[in-house]
Amino acid sequence: MFKEFKEFALKGNVIDMAVGVVIGGAFGKIVTSVVNDLIMPVFGFLTAGMDFKSLKMVLSPAELDAAGTVIRPEAAILYGNFIQNVVDFLIIAVSIFLAVKMLNKAKNAAEKAAAKNAVPSQEEGPAEEKQPTELEILAEIRDLLADGKDTLQN
Repeated sequence: MFKEFKEFALKGNVIDMAVGVVIGGAFGKIVTSVVNDLIMPVFGFLTAGMDFKSLKMVLSPAELDAAGTVIRPEAAILYGNFIQNVVDFLIIAVSIFLAVKMLNKAKNAAEKAAAKNAVPSQEEGPAEEKQPTELEILAEIRDLLADGKDTLQN
């Protein structure tokens, strides 16, 4: 069982996936910081100082006792936080799309360069340079011999 686990854990795909998860987590933190610290303050400025995280629809207000202690917390739908998470997602999705697009473009350019520099084999050569098969050569020899017999007999 340990041997099977070792084979699984040390395969390249598992290690690549682990690296991707770690980098993705770090990238997610960067995007969250960009949204929280750069983009949402601009939206707040454009909407007269509104803080998106504080946007909510209160279903039932909190109940407090005389001393100000919360007896029952408020029930609220935090749609401002949802809006901020949607902005996070859109930025991550666009960033990943652009990264994949750039990688595909680079890969295609590398494949074209490799194909351009590759030496074509005999099978890949142009059609006009096609060599006759052994059967075609033998048929041609047979026809020439048959023509030679006809000229000798006449």
